[in-house]
Amino acid sequence: MFETQKIETNNSSDPFWTVVPAIELRDVCLSFDDKLILDNISVSVRRGECKIILGRSGGGKSTIVRLILGLLKPDSGRILVDGEDITDYSEVEMMPVRQKIGMVFQEGALFDSVSVYENVAYRLREQGHEEAEIEREVTRMLEFVDLADAINKMPIELSGGMRRRVGIARALIGDPSILLFDEPTAGLDPPTARTICELVIKLRDLQDVSSIFVTHEMNNVENLSSEYATVNEKGEVVFEKEGDKLCLINTEILMMRNGKIIFNGTDEQLKSSDEVYVKRFIRGER
Repeated sequence: MFETQKIETNNSSDPFWTVVPAIELRDVCLSFDDKLILDNISVSVRRGECKIILGRSGGGKSTIVRLILGLLKPDSGRILVDGEDITDYSEVEMMPVRQKIGMVFQEGALFDSVSVYENVAYRLREQGHEEAEIEREVTRMLEFVDLADAINKMPIELSGGMRRRVGIARALIGDPSILLFDEPTAGLDPPTARTICELVIKLRDLQDVSSIFVTHEMNNVENLSSEYATVNEKGEVVFEKEGDKLCLINTEILMMRNGKIIFNGTDEQLKSSDEVYVKRFIRGER
């Protein structure tokens, strides 16, 4: 169910309803010592939308993720999750907010001393759920990321791509409505990176999950912004190319440079941009 707000207009006494963004940053500024990290940043992520944050390392991309999680506080501006202003929340106040957010780190951030099962079960154990429920949920999430056979393996037995997929399964525990991906394909070969992108597409199109996908790789942009997931008559997930049948409106790209947003729009608009930096970035000139 979408969150809504009632808005009064100046032209009529009748209110109309508008969908509240899943995530919203309003005029956010942040500096570390004398270095400006985010310069008056405004970002909005709609329900069921994937917002790709693109740019080189050090441009402020991952800082946005940390602000949404409440790990950092802005110098100015406001941060909202599901319409709730979390800017000044304490750690205790952030706890219920984080329950609706899943986080996927660059290296998977798994606990190497315990099995895949225990890694995915971690949040549910912390919340005191019954073992039968934990087993059911862990199995369901590992099936979603196509790793059901790895349930008893140790992280050291997994490839890099498998570790990332376990990280996604762990982030999905509790069915969060928001997922944050911080460079989830870094260091992976193209086929494995594509597998990660397909999982994000499935979550976007079949689960209506809102997400932020931080990356510096154009291949990820191409995968996420040109394909969509459907379910065929056999109940199988099928990936199709954007084209005559469908034009994607639930994926947008935001490009950052030196703490500023220099582009915000669709992949088609990105490719046709006259901005010199954008053109160089697309060509791979870093």
